Parts: sequence; structure tokens; C-alpha cells
Amino acid sequence: MEFITGKHLSRRTFLKGAGVTAALPFLDAMVPAGRLWGRSAPDPTRLVCIEMVHGAAGSSDWGASQNLWSPADVGRDFDLGPSALRPLEPFREYLTIVSDTDVRGAEANLPKEIGGDHFRSSATFLTQEHPRQTESSDVRVGTSLDQIYAQRFGQDTPIPSMQLCIENVDQAGGCAYGYACVYTDTISWSSPTQPLPMIRDPRVAFDQLFGAGGNAEARAQRVRSSRSVLDFIAGEVASLRRELDPSDRRRIDRYMDNVREIERRIDRIVERNTSGEVRELPEAPAGVPDSFDEHVKLMFDLQALAFETDVTRVFSFKMGRDASGRVYPASGVDKGFHPASHHGNNERNISDFKQINEYHVGLLPYFLERLRDTMDGDTHLLDKTMIVYGSPMGDPNVHNHKRCPLFIAGGASGSMDGNLHSRAAPGTPMANVMLSLMHRLGIEDIESFGDSTGEFSLAAAGDS
Repeated sequence: MEFITGKHLSRRTFLKGAGVTAALPFLDAMVPAGRLWGRSAPDPTRLVCIEMVHGAAGSSDWGASQNLWSPADVGRDFDLGPSALRPLEPFREYLTIVSDTDVRGAEANLPKEIGGDHFRSSATFLTQEHPRQTESSDVRVGTSLDQIYAQRFGQDTPIPSMQLCIENVDQAGGCAYGYACVYTDTISWSSPTQPLPMIRDPRVAFDQLFGAGGNAEARAQRVRSSRSVLDFIAGEVASLRRELDPSDRRRIDRYMDNVREIERRIDRIVERNTSGEVRELPEAPAGVPDSFDEHVKLMFDLQALAFETDVTRVFSFKMGRDASGRVYPASGVDKGFHPASHHGNNERNISDFKQINEYHVGLLPYFLERLRDTMDGDTHLLDKTMIVYGSPMGDPNVHNHKRCPLFIAGGASGSMDGNLHSRAAPGTPMANVMLSLMHRLGIEDIESFGDSTGEFSLAAAGDS
């Protein structure tokens, strides 16, 4: 640990122990003497890209007429009540909904591609490109939005980006309809031919966050010791606290409490899953909770912790896997996810699927609240974060890619106004929205993305 009493603490101060490298949250001591919070150079916006597969009930003709995904009114005076986005009402000032865009890259271009929608869709979400049909290693699609951002604004963090998922993505080779499984298994591509693996196990993600830059052997030894990561840096924490003012000591204590709490939750999960009791997910690693709620929320907590310490600024988060038959008891629907998505245009079945959509969206406020409760300099992390949530599929009953669900949450360092619903003209590519988001993230030199035809306005009518 390197810092000088009486002078500002570097934003890149780390507490180090055997196999442990712990970054710090932003402290008052990191502001140079005589400089105000607002005069300090801000960190780039944090970015989270979340994909939920199988589209939405509101993308069907009847579902759209009932506003089962997005509200009826555009502009700022919209009612979320009937829609699957209702759980986001407490955060509407941070919410931008874009309805009715299309993901043409996920459509079949050739007769031999017909039927393969589930096996190419995820690859198109953040690339907005059409995947090459192959079951071999010669995969090709495009560089994803999250990786374009990470390559610009993530290179000065210990981890340029992290990729997380909930469902099993350990398959290899070909899946179906002539597509390599990698198209289904990841949404992040560092180049058109380089897919990035996703982490399903929260324990693995935690170890990466607290082992970045450390020796692999030392990290393995620390894991085998069954000791807390905090035990390895206790001396440095005590030394640091003596040099800080009371407000910074409180921030350090809160941060350490959060780390300890997450670590204990992971330890309890591993203990439960290795106890010999029958698991709901017998194929899952020991660190993966059987509960979907628990798993998603733990992944959200890890993302918030990483943002707080600026270990990384970029996450992609794949919350589902195409053709998954998983049942979500907490949604109140006892049908499997994929079977429920094939609603047969039956109104009752569409309503059931909307219930599953709302359940998934309803987990996001947990993350938004966590970000809002975490200060980073003179404001909270929700003000400094952009969260892109959507699906590359529209109506899953017919496997189309029109009227695809999409919304953006967070203040994005002042670049997103929030409290807005925009409806795209028929045939508008989702890529237009992605292009506009990149410009708002500071990547202004990119003039096109995927099959974009121009920018998409993210301002309400009448706004200057």
C-alpha cells in the first residue's frame, strides 16, 4: 500500500496480501488538497449490458395492444401499470424505454438458416450483426458494444471488463441448425471472431475481483485456506484507517462489511451445495445457488462492489439461455421458460408469459437501489451508470425479431435524462439506439454500428 499522509490518496491504491488484491472505494483522501469534488476528473461511465432471452409477451400482436411490455403513451407522462416494466416505477427518473425496434441480424438470411433463431440470437444482441452459420471454430459476428466501450474506457482498470451469466453455458461444438454453441453462450465479442467466456459461478467472479494482479498460486493457496480475503489485508486496513478522517473510515468500514457479507453468502451457498443434499441444479458448480433470485442478486452485488472500487467499469450479464426450460416459482407461473414463450397466441398464455417478464424485470430494482445507496465522490453510482436491458427476440411464439424489448436505466454521468418512453417507427433497427448510446458514452467517432441507418433520438419531443 502506498500513500502519503497529508497528500491525496491515489485512486489506484490497493491493499495487498497473499493472493489478495483489494481496491478501495472512492475516498475524500483521493481528492487532491484544495480541489473540490466537482473539479476532480470524473471516472468514465460504468456500463452494464443485460440480455434476457425469449423476447416479451408485449411483442405479440395481442400483447402489444394490451401494453404488456411497454406503456401506451410516449413522452414523459406514461403509465407503467399494465406493463411488465411496472417494477421500475420507483426509478422512472432513471428510465428510458425504447419500444418497437428490430434486430434484423437475428433473422434468417438463407433458407438453411430458417429455424435457427434461438441459436444465433444472443450473438446479435450487442453486435447487431448477423452470425456466420458454422458449427466449427470459424465463428464470426461483430465486436459487441460492451467491448467497444471496454477497449476505449476500460484499459486503465485492473479488469477491463467482466462477463457474467446465470444459465449453464459450458456446451461446446455445434448446438442446432448448423450453429456453434458459442453464439448461444455469450453476448460479448472482443472482435468479430473472438467470443468472450462468461462466468456463471459467483465464487469465481469474487475471486477474480479480489485476486486481480495477484499470483495464481497465491490465489489458489488463499482459496484452499478457507480464510476470508479480509484476513489477508487486515494489517493494511488498520494502518490505512489511522491515516483517514472519520468520514473515510466509515466508508472503509462499510465497504469491508459489504465484502464480508458477500463472501459469507458465497460460503453458505458452497456449504449447502456440498452437503450431500439433493440439488435443484445438480449440474451446477458448488458456488452457484439453486435459487434464481439469489443467484441474480448476488451477481448484482458483485457488480456494484466492482463499480464502487473501480476494479472494472464494464459488465455484460446474460440472465438466460435460449431454449431454457427453467421454471421460476417466484413468478407465480409453473411453466418452463421456453414452453411459456410459445404461447400459441392464447391470451391467457400470453398473460402468463408477461408475468415471467415482469418477474425478471422485477429483480433489477435490487441492483438500482444498491447503486443509488453507494456514494462515489459527490454523487451515487446510479447517476454514473448506464444499464442496457433487452432481448434480440420479439415475439417468441413465432421466433421473430420485431418489436424487441429494450430499455436503459441509470443517469450515465448526466448523458441520459430518464423518465422517457420513445416508440420507434416500424422497421427501425435496434442498432440505431445502440449507436446513439455509444455516442452518449463518449464514443463519438463511430458513425455506424451493425445495421444502423442513423442515430435514434433519446430526447422527448419539445426538449431542447
